[in-house]
Amino acid sequence: MDNNPSSPAKDPASQGPKAVWRKQLIDKRQNLADRAWRNDLLQRVMRVWLIHRPDTVIGAYWPIKGEFDPLPALFRWQEAGLEEDAQSAARHRRIGLPVVNKVDKTLTFYSWYPGCPMEEDAFGIPKPKDTEIIEPTLIFVPCVGFGPGGYRLGYGGGFYDRTLASMRPKPFTVGLGYDFAYLPDLEPETHDVPLDAILADTGVMWPLKG
Repeated sequence: MDNNPSSPAKDPASQGPKAVWRKQLIDKRQNLADRAWRNDLLQRVMRVWLIHRPDTVIGAYWPIKGEFDPLPALFRWQEAGLEEDAQSAARHRRIGLPVVNKVDKTLTFYSWYPGCPMEEDAFGIPKPKDTEIIEPTLIFVPCVGFGPGGYRLGYGGGFYDRTLASMRPKPFTVGLGYDFAYLPDLEPETHDVPLDAILADTGVMWPLKG
């Protein structure tokens, strides 16, 4: 059987290529034999990439379905900020995790820190409990897959697209995923919002430097 996520021709046409890619990539991600090695590489890519960013409030996500976990790298980023600027509370770096608004199906980011109280949302995903709402200037977005032009394949719910379309000013968006999730034939739909950058375990995937 063809296990290449970029070759969906043998699957039922009624599913469509995105549904087929999504299933194949999630299955592969959940059964990674080299997960620890890939995670360590992507943590390093994140930490280096963040060095020159001016942001003090960053949104991320709680990993599900084999997603890469960005929180250890972000906690180190937060600690580094305290070490560099211990005299200025105004520059205290903050991390936020998303909570789904049930009415308009957008995301609101709540402050997260290691050990903060958590509870499960309607989808069974842990979220901060009774912490403050924050407005990130940079958001790390999980990618099931990603393709040319900075476009992302997600789970199909549209939460990030709706959220980003409603945010003013729009935050800088960075996709996170493993290098095997690159889909050269991925084509955006009219509602898709391209990411500003994509990072993988093998380095920066988008934008490519000439």
